[in-house]
Amino acid sequence: MRLAGKVAFVSGGARGMGAAEARLFAREGAKVAFGDVLDEEGRKVEAEINEMGGQALYVHLDVTQPDSWKDAMDATIETFGKLDVLVNNAGVLVDGTHDDATIENWDRVMDVNARGVFLGVMAAIPHMRAAGGGSIVNISSISGIIGQEHIHAGYNASKGAVRLLTKSIAIQYAKERIRVNSVHPGGVETPMTAAGRADPERFARAVAATPLGRYAVPDEIAHGVLFLASDESSYMTGSELVIDGGLTAQ
Repeated sequence: MRLAGKVAFVSGGARGMGAAEARLFAREGAKVAFGDVLDEEGRKVEAEINEMGGQALYVHLDVTQPDSWKDAMDATIETFGKLDVLVNNAGVLVDGTHDDATIENWDRVMDVNARGVFLGVMAAIPHMRAAGGGSIVNISSISGIIGQEHIHAGYNASKGAVRLLTKSIAIQYAKERIRVNSVHPGGVETPMTAAGRADPERFARAVAATPLGRYAVPDEIAHGVLFLASDESSYMTGSELVIDGGLTAQ
C-alpha cells in the first residue's frame, strides 16, 4: 500500500487519466477525493471505487473558479480530515495551427490548463501546511517541452506555464516539506485525444514519431503520478517526469 494513510485530491477525475489516477490511488490505500464538471461520470467512478472497498468522494469542480476550489477542499477536509496529495490533472486540448487560433480558444485553454493549476495549488497549500507537508503533482505534457505542428500554440503555452509554475512553487515551499513535480505525458488513449486518434493519417504520424510505436494507456501515466505522490519520491521536487514512449528523446 504505497499511499496508506494518505488523503489525495485529483482534479479532472471523472474520466481518462484522472479516473485512472483516482482508482490506482484508492487501490494503494489512499482516501481519494476528486472533482470534475462531468458529474454523472464522476459519480460513477466514485461508486466504483467505493464498491471495490476504497474510500472515495466526488465533488463538482470548475478548476477555473476559486470558490469552486475552496468548496472542493472544504469537502475533502470535512470528509477525510486532511490533505496530503494534490494532482492537478484537469485539462483541455485544442487542435489546430496558429492560423486557426482564436482569442476564445486561447482564453479557454489558458483558463483551464494554467489558471486551473495555479488555483489548485493556492487552495491546497494551506491544508498541506497544516498537515506538515505534502506532494503536488501537476500534469503538464510533452507540449510543455517542445513545439508541435498540429497543436494549438495556446496549448503548448499553457503546458509550458504548468512546467515553470511547478518549479517556482517547488522552490518556494520546499522548506515546508511540500514537494511539487510535473508529469509530461506523450500521446495517451483518453477521451481528450479521441478526435485526433480518429484521423487515421494523423494518428499514424503520431505513432510513427514515437519510438515505442504506440500511445500510452492511462494506467501507464497513473503509475508515474503514483510514484511522485508517494514517499518513494521523497527527494524529488521541481522535477519533470516525462512519459512519452521516447518521443522527446529524439
